[in-house]
Amino acid sequence: MTIFKPFLASSLFATLTLMMSLQAIAQIQVLDKIVAIVDDDVVLQSELDQRTKTIMAQLQQSETQAPPENILQKQILERLISERLQLTMGYDSGVRISDEELNDAIARIASSNQVTIEQYLQQLTMQGASISGLKEEIRNELTIMRVQQGSVMRRIRISEQELGNFLNSEEGRFLTSPDVNIGQILLPIPSGSDQIFIDDVMGRAQLLLNQTEQGADFRALAIANSSDQSALQGGDLGWRKMAQLPGVFIEAVEELEPDAVSQPIRSAAGLHLIKLYERRGGEKQLIEQHFARHMLIKPNQIRDQEATVGQLDELRQRVLDGEDFAALAKEFSEDPGSALNGGELGWSTPGMFVPEFEQVMGSSVINAISKPFQSQFGWHILQVTERRQQDFSNEIMKNRAENMLRQRKYEEELQVWQQEIRDEAFIEIKVSPAS
Repeated sequence: MTIFKPFLASSLFATLTLMMSLQAIAQIQVLDKIVAIVDDDVVLQSELDQRTKTIMAQLQQSETQAPPENILQKQILERLISERLQLTMGYDSGVRISDEELNDAIARIASSNQVTIEQYLQQLTMQGASISGLKEEIRNELTIMRVQQGSVMRRIRISEQELGNFLNSEEGRFLTSPDVNIGQILLPIPSGSDQIFIDDVMGRAQLLLNQTEQGADFRALAIANSSDQSALQGGDLGWRKMAQLPGVFIEAVEELEPDAVSQPIRSAAGLHLIKLYERRGGEKQLIEQHFARHMLIKPNQIRDQEATVGQLDELRQRVLDGEDFAALAKEFSEDPGSALNGGELGWSTPGMFVPEFEQVMGSSVINAISKPFQSQFGWHILQVTERRQQDFSNEIMKNRAENMLRQRKYEEELQVWQQEIRDEAFIEIKVSPAS
């Protein structure tokens, strides 16, 4: 379907903070030479030397013992070869880092160093660094990351069985469970206590619950009455994963609204009053869905923008006059993904279509025919026939779990992929490092 946005894997950006001292080191005047041939490209001695200085500076800064220079340079040369292969793949496949993306990356680096962009660039200039050189390094890093994500993520497959097993595992339930900020008051009941004692504790617990319902400060009551070790902290247990709570607490906490206090809960230790301060995650994720259909007409060499809009205006009027939308869409719409279905797009979720399309769809009156509007694909008219609120909690949880599994497999698969592209490339080491 032509109006759907392309899927973008979620990007992970490493902080590039260690380039600041790269070009501050005085350049040694040497005759440059080729140290490696990588397909149709080369790695120069100057690149190897510069990267070696950088790594050495990083090791000294972290007070890490450096290996012998020949071993270090061998590792660095392998890294340069790998980078060159990935950059070539990026250029050949049309990966381009826009100036906006580059500036965003620089802003993140500056923020990680707790300075403004201007201050960061000024520091680099004072250290003798080349701003253009830094930008080129960052652009290359971003290109490589995009190539890695695009190439490696396509190789990773998560089966339904694998996903289900993870969600049903103890770890899966833990990672996907909501976070809760809770406090408690514990009134102990020693083992062997008689019923009179138990009834007395029950009465005290109910009294405390009544006081909280009348507005009494839970934390003050905890300090005065609780026997739990958290009493002097107002009974605060802090943020916990729901899955971390004792089993007897979970059901009660699940039913609580924020700022509410549970009924007394009996455990082996005694009676507990649990207050839920805040919950993160786990709530219903209601998403507005639209059931819509549309017609798409594209300008061409014969039909300019004005004529395109005019044709859609005519089609819109024919629908308003009683002609069948689906029949007209089958005849005239130029969207190959929906025309054969009478322009029908089915139920959509936010983010499925380009912004211009979603804006009109979201503001449309049910069964009304929109006026012609433009997107990157051409000109449209659309009709929303139904709108509903749908609970996507399970889908969102499954997506979270799937992303966790993908990230776990990513590093391993990245190593395999990098080795494969190296094995397939023509590589000739011309000079032994540090020879």
